[in-house]
Order: sequence, then C-alpha cells, then structure tokens
Amino acid sequence: MAPFWKLSVAGFAATAITYGPARMGFGLFLSEFRADFALSTGMAGLISSLGFLGMLLGLLASYATLARVGPRAPVLLGLGLATAGTGLVAGAPSLPVLILGIVLAMTSAGFAWSPFNSIVNRRLPDDARPSALAVISTGTSLGIAAAGATALATNLTGLPWQAAWVAFAIAGAIAGLGNIAALRAPADPLGASRPRQPWGTLLHRKAMPLYAIAFSFGTTTAIYFSFAADRIEQSGGLPLLPSGTSPAILFLCFGSVGLIGLATGRIKGAIGLSALLRSLLMASALSFGLMALVPTSWAGVVLSAGLQGAYVMMMSGVLAFWSERLFPQMPARSFTAALIAVAGGSVLGPATAGAMADSVGTSAMFLAAAMLSVTTMPVIHPHFVQERPSPA
Repeated sequence: MAPFWKLSVAGFAATAITYGPARMGFGLFLSEFRADFALSTGMAGLISSLGFLGMLLGLLASYATLARVGPRAPVLLGLGLATAGTGLVAGAPSLPVLILGIVLAMTSAGFAWSPFNSIVNRRLPDDARPSALAVISTGTSLGIAAAGATALATNLTGLPWQAAWVAFAIAGAIAGLGNIAALRAPADPLGASRPRQPWGTLLHRKAMPLYAIAFSFGTTTAIYFSFAADRIEQSGGLPLLPSGTSPAILFLCFGSVGLIGLATGRIKGAIGLSALLRSLLMASALSFGLMALVPTSWAGVVLSAGLQGAYVMMMSGVLAFWSERLFPQMPARSFTAALIAVAGGSVLGPATAGAMADSVGTSAMFLAAAMLSVTTMPVIHPHFVQERPSPA
C-alpha cells in the first residue's frame, strides 16, 4: 500500500475509535445512563468534563511519549485505553465504574491523533499533507456514524445498551492491531532529526487566532456532544420514532454529513482559510440555534446535526494542517498546543453548560453556546489570520 494511504487509513481508524465512540459514546447513551445510574444534567456535565480533562492530560502524556520514543507508542496506548474504557463501561455495575470507564475511553482521544501530524510531516511530501491530515481527522465522522448505527441496532433489536459498548471495545482492539501493522516501520523520536525549539515559540502572535478558535471549538463541540442527544430525548424525541432511538439518528446524521471533512483541503484552497473559518463558525451557531428552538423537528434536528458534523470534521482538519503550516519545524508540538486549547474548552464547556441548564434551562444553554461561536468570528479578520510563517 502506498505510504499516503497506509498512513491515512491507519490514522482514520485510530481517530474513528478514539474520537468516535470512545469520546462521543457518553453523550450518545446519556439517556440510558440517566435511567440506570440516576444522573442529573449537572452530574452528566461534570462526568463529561472529567472525561475531557483526561483527554487534556492524555495530550500532554502523548507528547512526552512521542518525544522520547516516537509516535507509534502513544497511538497504540490510546487505542488500548479506548478498548479498556469501553469494555469497562459495558460491564459497569455501579456509577464509579461507569465514570472510570468513560474517563479512560475519553482519555484515549488525547493519545491517538496528534502523533499522526508528526508521522505525516516526516513521511509524506508537503503537497500531500493537508489531504492526509483531512482524511485522518475525518475518521471521527465514520466513528460517530458507526456508533449511531450501533446504538440504533441495539435499540431496534431489543439488546441492552451494554451490547453496543462491547462492540465498541472489539472495534478498538481491531483498530489497535491494524495500527500495529501499519506503523511497524520505525520512526525517530521527535527530536532526533530536528533541533528542539522551546515551547515559547508557539506563543507567537501569528498563532493566537488558531488557539482562540480551537478553544471556542472545544467548548461548543463538547457541549453538543454531551447534551444534544439528551436534549432531543428530554423534549419528547423525534416524531414517529420508537422511544430511545432519536439520539442514534442524531449521531448518524452528524457522522454522515461530517464526511465532507474529506474535502477540507480542497475547499480551503478554493475559498481561502479566513472564509472557510467564518463559514464554519456560522454553521456552528446555526446548529446550536436549531437545537435550542426545534429539538423535536425532523428538519431542525437533521440540519442541526449535519451542520455540526460539517463544522466538527472540517474544523478538525483545519486545526491539523493550520498548526502544521504555521510551525513546520515542530508539527506534533504545534498540533498538540492546538489540541490543548481544544481540550481546555472541552473541560470547561460541559460542566458550565450542565450547571447553566439546571438553573436557566437547556434551551437557554444552547443559545448561549451559539453566541460563543458568533463572538469568535472577529478573530478571523484577514489581518490577524496567517497560514504560513512570516518570511524571514
């Protein structure tokens, strides 16, 4: 297999598991967890934030591991955590075990994506990197769609929700074995072939729009992942559907439309980075507005999920290639910095949103999230946004 496809498919599988069911499964099955473990919206937000905190710590540990022994180890560790965490959730007899499984599963997302920026940077030519990184990041889309399909199948066949989590654990193990084979070729530790540069290099003003957008992205998407499915169920569900199946439809639409992320590199080339970022933030705001106002409308939910899916997948690809373009001499470190900003927002978002929903209502909470996307737009002014390093 050609290096482009070998690496792209391996990364696609890793992100499909760790950023799909491992990271999103809690929100997908929140209604079931509410029923079996007596969770309030506030408690659900805290659990989700704990999971995203695990992801943040995983990012830091992933970079340290990558710098010492290369990118293969953190990828495989992440897939191992995804397998173990989803397996624990499947057999959870109590709330503490459920929380441990959720945190382990979500922590996996911190390990299994950013190392591929280093792998792609080292092994592929410059003109192939944006497309490869877009393919890898869009693995999330297939993972989410597959998780939604699995949830729908278990619901329609009368199987317990635990069966879906067993399937997630098996898929994680298969993805791990595939990456063992695909990443068999040795890769040097991060600092072996390039001089080390200090972390402070990443604080250059040219990178500030990247981090601001990443933080906003992390905050809003974590809120959507955590509460959108439950918002539909608590509002009565979609008309004509059996009880409990609406979340699966949401995630199926989200993941299916999100496959547009595969075209992120080409769309950016056609309209430019600033225009793409502005369009994506507008899509996010509209997605939240629809979920706030029409959570039981088929058209509203499908459009909301599709817009959010496109936003998540395309913005993920943008963060991957934008960070690599800004700091080509430190691709893994720069992408890790962007993902730390994402994770920081993801830690704060669900806990804050859960508390807000308990106090002023879920609709108001979703509208507030929409406003966050809107208020992020000023940083996209072409005067501030820079895709490449300034010429010396």
